[in-house]
Amino acid sequence: MMSSPSSLTPARSKADPPIPFTDLSIQWRQIEGIALPDIHRLFQSGAFSLGPFVARFEQAAADYLGITHAIGVNSGTSALHLALIAAGIGPGDKVLVPSHTFVATAWGVLYVGATPVLCDIEEESANIDLADAEERLDATVKAIIPVHLYGQPADMAGVMAFAARHRLVVIEDAAQAIGARFDGRCVGTFGLCGCYSFYPAKNLGAAGEAGLIVTADEVIAQHLRALRHHAQSERYVHTELGFNYRMEGMQGLILGHKLPLLDSWTSSRRKLAQAYHERLAGLPLALPQIVHDDHVFHLYVVRSKERDRLRATLWSKRESKPVCITPCRCMPSRRWPAS
Repeated sequence: MMSSPSSLTPARSKADPPIPFTDLSIQWRQIEGIALPDIHRLFQSGAFSLGPFVARFEQAAADYLGITHAIGVNSGTSALHLALIAAGIGPGDKVLVPSHTFVATAWGVLYVGATPVLCDIEEESANIDLADAEERLDATVKAIIPVHLYGQPADMAGVMAFAARHRLVVIEDAAQAIGARFDGRCVGTFGLCGCYSFYPAKNLGAAGEAGLIVTADEVIAQHLRALRHHAQSERYVHTELGFNYRMEGMQGLILGHKLPLLDSWTSSRRKLAQAYHERLAGLPLALPQIVHDDHVFHLYVVRSKERDRLRATLWSKRESKPVCITPCRCMPSRRWPAS
């Protein structure tokens, strides 16, 4: 695959076709036969917003994740926003977030008028460093958002003990990690709420935008269901500021057919990651490691001291996608700079 252990330039034949970064049609072909009749039913019924397909997916997702309540929304970003509202986080509060993450983690905090407090990350896992977080505590810090980045669980035993010690709400950002487990339990189910993204390129992807919030708290679940639907306690009765964050019927339909295949797809990702490990061994690269029990490899992210040259080579061959070419100004990290 590579010309030599010291080279970052792949040896390949001129006849080799470029490898696309992702091909979303593969998953569609696996569900097309069973999904098309339901799509016809959806159009016949007109249940385009929420409706029975969303309800069925919510129940199936709750069962799969091992939690009581699952609330479908229109994106992972919306999931974080509503979870923070339901947790009572607002102006004057601070929330601990990892500095190395997609910016939506911070958006949710900013949307509710709170302040994200950027914490550095563990060298090995790229997830939040609790020792660094401890140094950033003050009386106004009310919550922590661990991010299960790239599909690798954060140290949830440590996070939950840290949160209990300092009386913090835990909101999990599991946007990239559905199906990953920590100590045998699905990530996203440890905190008050867990938030998932079903952006089409995720391990479990919708046919457009979609997200999910899970919780074991009945009162929180009822609040979230109202908030996503213009905060209606009953039809046309709005008890607070609400949002149009409903999941579409089409997304519930597609996700409902994909969910039973998720574990099989995850197994394939792990096998591909192992193949990368074996073939990249010996190169001057820092390869991803399984640090906290599991990894579902939403992305296989490597680090290199020759990042720019490696990135240019892979990008020219369309065999990879650079992560964080330009770091978001609010998301620096000493340990994982732009990679």
